[in-house]
Amino acid sequence: MARRNRNKLLVPEAREGLDQLKAKVAGTNNPEQAKFEIAKEIGVPLKEGYNGKLTSEEAGKVGGRLGGNMVKELVRMAQENLNKK
Repeated sequence: MARRNRNKLLVPEAREGLDQLKAKVAGTNNPEQAKFEIAKEIGVPLKEGYNGKLTSEEAGKVGGRLGGNMVKELVRMAQENLNKK
């Protein structure tokens, strides 16, 4: 069963760029595999399909690491852009 994403972007055209950023911070080419790469790095047993046995802490570690790294990269890119001007 596919997971339904309920997050809505304010700018839907930004989806492709965000997916590329997600893949970049996870060190993969496929944004769909990003969470699995992060989970493997931090030792969380995330797998395709049902993951009901994961604790909230484990799930939060994966999402937090991925989201936190994306924010850090966006801040770095913004600072770089400001320095160019």
